[in-house]
Amino acid sequence: MTDAVIGWEQTSPVPDGTYFNAYLNVRDGRLYFEDLDLAQLFLGGGPDQGVGRTLSSPLEIVYLPVIRRQIERMEAVFAEVRAELGYAGAFLYAYASKANAAEEVIRTTLSAGAHHEMSSTIDVDIARHMIRRGLLTPDRLVICNGFKPAGSDYATNLLRLRADHERLVPVIEDLGEIAPFLTSGYHFDVGLRQKAYGANTSEAEIEAANSRFGLDVTQLWRAADYIAAAPNLNLTLYHYMVGSQLADPERFLAYLKPGIELYARLRRRYPSLHIFDFGGGMPVAMTLDFNFDYRGFARMLLQALQETCRRYGVPEPDVMGEFGRYTTAEHGAHLFKVLTVKENKSDLPWYLIDGSIMSSFPDSWALGEHFIVLPLTHLDKPFQQVQLGGITCDSDDVYPPKKSTSPLYLPVETDDLYLGFFSIGAYQEMLGGVRGSKHCVLPEAFELIVERGENGRYRFDLLPGQNAHDVLANLGYRV
Repeated sequence: MTDAVIGWEQTSPVPDGTYFNAYLNVRDGRLYFEDLDLAQLFLGGGPDQGVGRTLSSPLEIVYLPVIRRQIERMEAVFAEVRAELGYAGAFLYAYASKANAAEEVIRTTLSAGAHHEMSSTIDVDIARHMIRRGLLTPDRLVICNGFKPAGSDYATNLLRLRADHERLVPVIEDLGEIAPFLTSGYHFDVGLRQKAYGANTSEAEIEAANSRFGLDVTQLWRAADYIAAAPNLNLTLYHYMVGSQLADPERFLAYLKPGIELYARLRRRYPSLHIFDFGGGMPVAMTLDFNFDYRGFARMLLQALQETCRRYGVPEPDVMGEFGRYTTAEHGAHLFKVLTVKENKSDLPWYLIDGSIMSSFPDSWALGEHFIVLPLTHLDKPFQQVQLGGITCDSDDVYPPKKSTSPLYLPVETDDLYLGFFSIGAYQEMLGGVRGSKHCVLPEAFELIVERGENGRYRFDLLPGQNAHDVLANLGYRV
């Protein structure tokens, strides 16, 4: 396996006009996020971008146009392949909200036309809020994953939400979850989740899999029979999620094939079933070496569904994906300033930044996850290989991750050197805790929400971070 490419990998300056990916590019020695000069946010000067003042680091960037772009791209991919193959079913894009539940994110996914997926009782409150604002419209499916046993707050809250939204689809994870919906007095379309997470390529492997998610094959048929006999329940969706960030299209499809087979068998007995939900797993570029053939995967998936459904004599299903990381990873960035350089007799100099890496990006130290790191300034100057240290006193507050062999290069010039971590918009803020107490009692950074109008002009909303009083009060100190 080759090393992940996390940034510029040469000692020479970055040529002007370089595009690192679809949205990060270099102009006059500075890094731009599409057309937004990131260094100008801190240094000022140049044409007015509309922020109104210079900002301090650390700074979180929430770039909402990327979310719309991701949704539109995936919908276009499946539309092209469906037309090419003459595929009869629809494609349904759902946003998996656990990736990032921020108001501006969910508002943007809904305004872009996505269906909505959720997994907890607070998610139900968020959905109700979006319904009241007219953003979660009656035509949208709301897929209700997660454990929802009878009597739980989640199950009870879902029953209340049904009064406000008809297209609510509880996805059953356990046989004991059916009863509240059966006795609710409402009609419900329901789904069944297969125990499928992991590298299972046959029904026997599914049955033997160790997963806390979903029903085994025997339970699946029992639940389907139970639902079919219920006067107010209608089986419409089969959920078969096999993993996360599956970067090999052939392997992704191989894991899905047993579920495609089971869907066709279920559909033959239960004609109301019409949605094959492959859940999550769609990968996204976390590093600069990412390469995934979305169109090729969509073609293989729809062809497999066509062939299997033809063999069983059943209609081709509507296909749903639950896109969390894919939707939100690239819309988020976190910008820091390099405070000082310490040689410390190490092979590589330490560049120390004004924030915490491990608090801001928990997956980096917990899972060894890589993210893109690029300088905002001095890209026209020589580079050297370095290691980054956060401002905390924790030995794990470093980047690249401790076991990583990926090199990190940054400019030798460190006066007014700012840098950014990119592709951090999924899970990192939610795992680190929004408005929570951070490691080594660091305050939460300011957040700049970026929107772009049809005329190309930027609009900004600056959300304040925490000050010392906020941090102390959050920890119970009354000062």
